[in-house]
Amino acid sequence: MSRLASTLVLCVVGLTACGAPVNNETAAAEPTGLSSAPVVPREVSGADIPADIHEDSWARLPTVARESLSPENQRVFDLIVNPDSTYAGGLRGPVGMWMYSPRMAEHIFAARDYLRFGNDGERDQRLAELAIIATARELDSQYEWSAHEPAARREGLEEEIIELVRTGRSLPETQTVPGLGDRERAIIQVARELVNEPKLSRDAFETAQRLFGNEGVMDLAGLIGYYTFVNYTLKTFDVQRAPGSELLLPLP
Repeated sequence: MSRLASTLVLCVVGLTACGAPVNNETAAAEPTGLSSAPVVPREVSGADIPADIHEDSWARLPTVARESLSPENQRVFDLIVNPDSTYAGGLRGPVGMWMYSPRMAEHIFAARDYLRFGNDGERDQRLAELAIIATARELDSQYEWSAHEPAARREGLEEEIIELVRTGRSLPETQTVPGLGDRERAIIQVARELVNEPKLSRDAFETAQRLFGNEGVMDLAGLIGYYTFVNYTLKTFDVQRAPGSELLLPLP
């Protein structure tokens, strides 16, 4: 996709980093009913891992070995596992399961790179990680949340915003939350509605369109949709966090 032509559209989730958040109030979200109890991280133990899980992959299927693949599928493997990839150390997690369908993996991995990082790393990772954890929270995805809460923190997302998303607080209660401006509110609102409602409301759509432009709205929907797809992969193959990992999302 080409670079965007205006500063307004460059402020989209996942595109070039923008300045300080705008503090104007925007459309409010209804409370999601999620627990507001403080989270107490818990480490995964061996006893937490189901009996049908393979230790090399922490999933229902073992890790695909490169040498077991045809030359064409080895080409796909090398697109994912290479020194310049975030998977330089090898297949892991949901991406490891994708290699059971190499042609799908090739296309999805390219989409994953664009949606998460943009062209040439141009994405505003603070906002991208906000979209990811907001999606993980609405999906009750322990794996995704526990992987991306630390990433969001590293990218500068404020603790107060992380806690707001974690506890499902309604947006009208958050006027004084540090860093929570129009863009942040719009991302949270869109994620909540796309996961939980039959369609995105007109108010949420028009707010996102005003802030991010048409291309940006599509990218935001794509990023939320991609992590929904990741969640389906995790659920299908019962992908586990490895023993010793922390579980950071409070779930019933």
